[in-house]
Amino acid sequence: MNDVLKGLYDVILSRRDAPQEGSYTCYLFEKGLDKILKKCGEECSEVIIAAKNGVNTDTEEEICDLLYHLLVLMAQQDIRPERIEEILEARRQKIGNLKQFHQSDHNT
Repeated sequence: MNDVLKGLYDVILSRRDAPQEGSYTCYLFEKGLDKILKKCGEECSEVIIAAKNGVNTDTEEEICDLLYHLLVLMAQQDIRPERIEEILEARRQKIGNLKQFHQSDHNT
């Protein structure tokens, strides 16, 4: 995983394991899974809207917000970044069937 994302994940873990007063990350962990999922959904929608509006700087900022909230979700669920890397690496090496890809895309 990128060093910046790995570093952010480590900070998120430290907030989860040793809460600090006034930390937004700690607030998310305190509120629990429903709040974290709500924020992931909101940020995903904001990425879509920003991209549709065609302002790359807004899209970049919203992607950063989404990545942060996904990392919080990963920490809450004890999902290690290394596992995500393994899955992505396996997908990168796979030669897929475009027809199957499109069929699965319509089923989700």
